Amino acid sequence: MSAQSNPSSTRRRSQFRPCIDLHGGLVKQIVGGTLGDDDSKLKTNFVATQSPKEFAEMYKKNNLTGGHVIKLGPGNDQAAREALAAWPGGLQVGGGIQVGNAQEWIDAGAEKVIVTSALFPKQKFSIEQLRAFSETVGKDRLVVDVSCRKRDNKWIVAMNKWQDLTDMEVNQESISLLEQYCSELLIHAADVEGLCQGIDEELVQQLGKWVSIPCTYAGGAKDLSDLELVSRLSQGKVDLTYGSSLDIFGGKTVKFADLVALSHRMRDE
Repeated sequence: MSAQSNPSSTRRRSQFRPCIDLHGGLVKQIVGGTLGDDDSKLKTNFVATQSPKEFAEMYKKNNLTGGHVIKLGPGNDQAAREALAAWPGGLQVGGGIQVGNAQEWIDAGAEKVIVTSALFPKQKFSIEQLRAFSETVGKDRLVVDVSCRKRDNKWIVAMNKWQDLTDMEVNQESISLLEQYCSELLIHAADVEGLCQGIDEELVQQLGKWVSIPCTYAGGAKDLSDLELVSRLSQGKVDLTYGSSLDIFGGKTVKFADLVALSHRMRDE
């Protein structure tokens, strides 16, 4: 059967998107729900001995595009700059991005900047802020992070290390609005982030219905087969980030080399 007569043969399939989560200048894997201003309550799954630069170089070597560097709190700027310098144009950066410094991060080598908290002054969504970001760096350079927590069967955007809920629900209406001003979406399911207990299947399935631009989901991936699961649930519209389950982050259930091979195979099929 030819590709022309079999539409599924040309359908995009989900890809693995790498991450570099920075806390205190180090690459860490953290249980998302424990992030806050009090580090004594922080639950950390893994602290890397390798530098952010080394992770960036590894991702570059394996041609893993669209990965994100997330600065979780202060003291991470230098570490982020080192990672971006190791692969100019190959990584996105988020955490503390403001209209006033967004272009600086593009100039430092970021493919795109990722924004959340700056769009929600006093925890209320500001279309003016979103427009300002889009005008400053350009729609093609902007990723909106609508990381969320589930409350009363709804997903509510969370900001400030996922501790504060905003007035925005993640749904078709909000996604369609955001897509007018950005080129990509990033969604951390904060309630399952870092737990390695499985993805939020319902959220992934809904995202597959809602999104029309590239979208990456993070949270709970624990098995190699989760990449194919996300691809099936989202009809290939949503990519997947793995964290604490990966052997490069001290995980026991997913080998980085196997995941890279599967992702590239799914891309080429």
